[in-house]
Amino acid sequence: MNTPANDAQSHTDSSADALQAAVTMADDYCRERGQKLTPIRRTVLELLLASGRATKAYTLLDEMRAMHPNASPPTVYRALDFLLSAGLIHRIESINAFTVCHDLTHCQHGVLIVCQQCGRVTELPQQKQLRQSLMSQVEASGYRLAGDDIELKGICPACQAAEDPSAHKHDHDHDHASH
Repeated sequence: MNTPANDAQSHTDSSADALQAAVTMADDYCRERGQKLTPIRRTVLELLLASGRATKAYTLLDEMRAMHPNASPPTVYRALDFLLSAGLIHRIESINAFTVCHDLTHCQHGVLIVCQQCGRVTELPQQKQLRQSLMSQVEASGYRLAGDDIELKGICPACQAAEDPSAHKHDHDHDHASH
């Protein structure tokens, strides 16, 4: 019989399975390239995967210290640098945080949309036409890019749903009153 507790346990198990599968995929990906996903790098990746949102380095450090009391900022930053260079994570420049690449083995660095309320990050697939158009406009402007990551800010569906619905009701009532 499925009870809420069983459903919650099943969800936790499947989340843990998905996290482990992602870490295994990342480990295989690194090994194929002659790189090593060390225990510290693995832990940082697991923390980012478990958070499901953009996470700041010092938040990761606090979480690391719960498991490894001697963890220091350089430890976390070296792990993040490795994960970035391996293409396993993104740095969200606008909020100075990190998030896992949504496709760990084919990181294309498409367009990232960052929720300004909860920090959730959605990665849109590579948009070749959009990127080509932007690059030609940048070239025409005379600029040389320091990076080509595209970050958009917004409010995710979950945060939109959590907003006060009465605020939208008043706007809707006002629209009908004016007609």
